[in-house]
Amino acid sequence: MIILGIDPGTVSMGYGIIEANGDKIVPVGCGALAGKARSPIGERLSYLYTALNRIIAQYRPDTVAVEQPFVARNVKSALAVGRAQAVAILAAANQRIPVYEYTPAQVKQQVADYGASSKEQVQEMVRLQLGLSEVPQPDDAADALAVALCHVRETHLKNLLAGQ
Repeated sequence: MIILGIDPGTVSMGYGIIEANGDKIVPVGCGALAGKARSPIGERLSYLYTALNRIIAQYRPDTVAVEQPFVARNVKSALAVGRAQAVAILAAANQRIPVYEYTPAQVKQQVADYGASSKEQVQEMVRLQLGLSEVPQPDDAADALAVALCHVRETHLKNLLAGQ
């Protein structure tokens, strides 16, 4: 199964692709989509949508996993992230790809075994779990790989609980 993880943002959107086959998880690619930060929001969202469609066409994911925005700190930035999240969901839905959403705490719990892990701890666990020599850069790409790994762990857990 090929999973596209998304760390949404309107200035920089991280993406990470992994392939999971049984207990084997292999990194396929990652990066960040960054439009012009000062561009109108419509232009940035259009750029993200077009770029995500190219990534979907290139990697043909079976599933897309998207991190939900964290609202408690700054409502305005959470709304902006929510717009980028909607673009990612729309790009996947238009290709009939199932989309799963995870909270930041779920991602941290599944990847680092602690729901309040630091960003650095999660990124180091991504490096270790994917057998990489260094933490993927930029940070948004590492975060997107964490979202994809979270989906693998959540799916595995649900299958265990269902007796599959």
